[in-house]
Amino acid sequence: MDSAYKKIAVEAATESGLFIRRSVGKIAVISYKGRSNIVTDVDRRSESMIIKKLQHAFPDHSILSEESSPIISSSSYKWIIDPLDGTTNFAHAFPFFCVSIALEAAGRTILGVVYDPIRDELFYAEKDKGAYLNDKKIAASDTRKLSDGFLATGFSYGLRGRAGNVKYFRDFLMKSCAVRRAGSAALDMCYVACGRFDGFWEMDLHPWDSAAAFLIVQEAGGRVTKFDGSKYMPYDKEVLAANRYIHKPMVNIFTSYNKIKR
Repeated sequence: MDSAYKKIAVEAATESGLFIRRSVGKIAVISYKGRSNIVTDVDRRSESMIIKKLQHAFPDHSILSEESSPIISSSSYKWIIDPLDGTTNFAHAFPFFCVSIALEAAGRTILGVVYDPIRDELFYAEKDKGAYLNDKKIAASDTRKLSDGFLATGFSYGLRGRAGNVKYFRDFLMKSCAVRRAGSAALDMCYVACGRFDGFWEMDLHPWDSAAAFLIVQEAGGRVTKFDGSKYMPYDKEVLAANRYIHKPMVNIFTSYNKIKR
């Protein structure tokens, strides 16, 4: 039987996602959190819908969400929310964005839900129960060579972060089949989970960018670490997600830069 947590998270993600889909091309307010980091009235409305639903069902839980101040309680449960991952895409009617909702229990991610309202694709995973796309079990790809790998990345909103990723982009572009940059870390990682991408990396992330998709990739048999292959948590700033075959070759590219620096 589905957990009450999953039921409410799925309802919250799909309801807010359908609102987002209806809002494409109808943005009333756009503001900036930095040079190019957009936030819209739709982000804030989506967030309000999600938080209201979660608080009604679980009033004692903590909440960490992108556009609001944290709601802190003594509960060991914490929801981590990105009400619209891929806001820049959404603002330009580029159809690659999603809603991301994760649940932590005592610091461990136990539930991840990511909903793409344009394709009506619902990715979800519960700890130790596998990963699913629209109720069908999914698995990371079995591509065995990095040279055959179809990869994805994202670039930071900060100029230094963008510049820092250029060297990795260049190397992976030369050593893989292809690299894409679509603009939603949560969806990119879910695409690794279902085998559409073989690997993904990004820098300068926040917990809400990866908390849900992190678990979905793991439950799909993929590997999620920091660039050096060490343990990853959603509060880390860098993430590498890949299938079990090309993960190590990708780590080797990152660690080769550290060896050069020494």
